[in-house]
Amino acid sequence: MIKIIIDSASDIVKSEADEMGIYLIPMKVRFGDEEYSDGIDLSHKEFFEKLIESAELPQTSQVNEYAWEESFTELTADGSEVIAITISSKLSGTYSSAVKAAKKFGGKVHVVDSIQACIGERVLLEYAIRLVNEGKSAAETVKELNDKKHKIQLLAVLDTLKYLRKGGRISSVAAIAGELLSIKPVISITKGEIKLLGKAMGSKKSNNLLNQLVEKCGGIDFDMPYALAYSGLSDMYLQKYLGDSEHLWKDKTDFVPSYMIGSTIGTHAGPNAIAVSFFAK
Repeated sequence: MIKIIIDSASDIVKSEADEMGIYLIPMKVRFGDEEYSDGIDLSHKEFFEKLIESAELPQTSQVNEYAWEESFTELTADGSEVIAITISSKLSGTYSSAVKAAKKFGGKVHVVDSIQACIGERVLLEYAIRLVNEGKSAAETVKELNDKKHKIQLLAVLDTLKYLRKGGRISSVAAIAGELLSIKPVISITKGEIKLLGKAMGSKKSNNLLNQLVEKCGGIDFDMPYALAYSGLSDMYLQKYLGDSEHLWKDKTDFVPSYMIGSTIGTHAGPNAIAVSFFAK
């Protein structure tokens, strides 16, 4: 039997993991003196309520080696093999901790660096589930994931630069100037790292820029998993983007899945961000 485990940087919550037949290992989120297990005792909605009210950014921490080892011990106890999918090794030490823990299980545990986060990690997971359900072995599945993960694109429009500034990701001067001009940055996760791809004034222009970037990647492979996501307490910007990007989806799919962004990426993106992830053709 093959079991799949993923960290909560994928924005998958415990109830969803149960439905998908996979296992979730949570990142930790700390607001002041209060620590939560992301996606388990802190929902995405509760996270954004706290983020909006909080003067300080919360602290997020990686999944440590001990937590991985505990999970791997439990999952391999019946002789199963385990595939662990993690957030990009360039964004967190979670992958490195998983690799160290996996070495103690005699080849029973395979760790895949998604080189992604958020819905980029999710679409790789959905592909992994498909491969296992098709009867692929753990080794075959891992090889296929490592081959195909480089095709995953994750593109996002942020509503504000404030949270990147608070987290020290950009300078205060750039952030304040951007906020005054209603500039919305368009970012990607490229080769495992967050990159600023462009800036646009207002949501219409930023949505158009996002669509241009989707097309520049070669378009969406609709035979593979894809998803949209939004952050904050309302999906208003997501619905607007769906209207502005109708030509990308129309006649190609009847359903565009969308999810709420959680704490790992939400801490830096802030509310009212939208993201799209897919395997490029």
